[in-house]
Amino acid sequence: MTAPAQGSLVEFEVNDIAHGGEGVGRVDGKAHFVPGVMPGETVVGRILKDGGSWARAELVEVREPAPGRIEPRCPHARSCGGCQWQHADYEAQLEWKRNTVVSQLGHIGKIAEPPVNEIVAAGPPFGYRNRMDFKVLDGKPAMHRSRSHDLVPLDVCELLDPRLRGIFDSLGDLTGVERITLRCGTNTGDALVIVDGDLPPQAETWDAALGVMNGRTVEGIDGTARIREEIEGHRYRISGTAFFQNNSHGATALVRLVEEFLVPTERDSLLDAYAGVGLFGVALGNKVDRVIAVESNRVAIDDLRRNLSDAKVDHRVIRGKMEKVAAELDEYPDLAVVDPPRTGLGEMGVAAVTAGDPFKLAYVSCDPASLARDALLLAGHGYQLLQVTPVDLFPQTFHIEAVASFVLA
Repeated sequence: MTAPAQGSLVEFEVNDIAHGGEGVGRVDGKAHFVPGVMPGETVVGRILKDGGSWARAELVEVREPAPGRIEPRCPHARSCGGCQWQHADYEAQLEWKRNTVVSQLGHIGKIAEPPVNEIVAAGPPFGYRNRMDFKVLDGKPAMHRSRSHDLVPLDVCELLDPRLRGIFDSLGDLTGVERITLRCGTNTGDALVIVDGDLPPQAETWDAALGVMNGRTVEGIDGTARIREEIEGHRYRISGTAFFQNNSHGATALVRLVEEFLVPTERDSLLDAYAGVGLFGVALGNKVDRVIAVESNRVAIDDLRRNLSDAKVDHRVIRGKMEKVAAELDEYPDLAVVDPPRTGLGEMGVAAVTAGDPFKLAYVSCDPASLARDALLLAGHGYQLLQVTPVDLFPQTFHIEAVASFVLA
């Protein structure tokens, strides 16, 4: 049978959600990927690309909706690429995310029965983001369309923490601005706006600290371009562009899971690899004998040193990539927590983290495929996967966080 040509319409039943958030259905055995749908629905899609063994389509019509389909809360949901799942009730989203973790660990990690716990809903399904980065188009904050370089100007963003929502609503005309970043401490009320471009005259009405990008550096306007956040009673200084979890409710859930999995004691030393500003090193630092923290970002590492010192944690901070500084470590930690970028640890990262043979390892993952690949590599270094708990830090999107517990077998 001849495959439908690009631009033609095709009707099929959606039977799954792919890693990446799109629905999947088959036509004559060929996988068709389409966004904005739910398993169990009969839909009509327009073919955008034929990849030979697969095709990608855009949604034209939902002929038979699933029971969990709802009306998106945001008027931009169907055009803005920031959210993918506002058409689905939250319970369905949670189920899809857990299923994705199970699927990736089985398919990529070669684990016959992945030990995946129930997913943790870490906070509210809207109004949770403590940081958002926007481009600017026609004087308005904007986001990319899904799978496109085109920008969508926004009148509202339902994901913003209420503190940031107030600032967003007062931004006014942003002509002359190329990019704008909004950050806040959900638990402290601190707020920061970073402008890349001309600082608008109304900026003084935004009720936030102000920063302007100068190359890759943020320069504070009448103050310091940073915020403070508090997680589980611990204070963190977070400078302009330094990484911190974008959901403070989620950061709390991650800290609790890492502590639960590692069970730190005052006899243990802890390796905090890819430490950022010290979320885990600070939270667990007074429960262990010593923290060895490794971080490569020059902005984050200043905050890391300050946060560990302010928490009175006995520590050593090493600046550099974990893969390269492992040879410098003359201390062999008992426990390790890793929070690598989306690409995961990889062969070099796994070798570096396990070089000192920590007997317990908590792996904080922001991509289940990377976690699955690294689980396979860790098994080759003698580490057994005990359990994985998915955590929903990014409701309304396909992004999935998880904490995995490994032990040296």
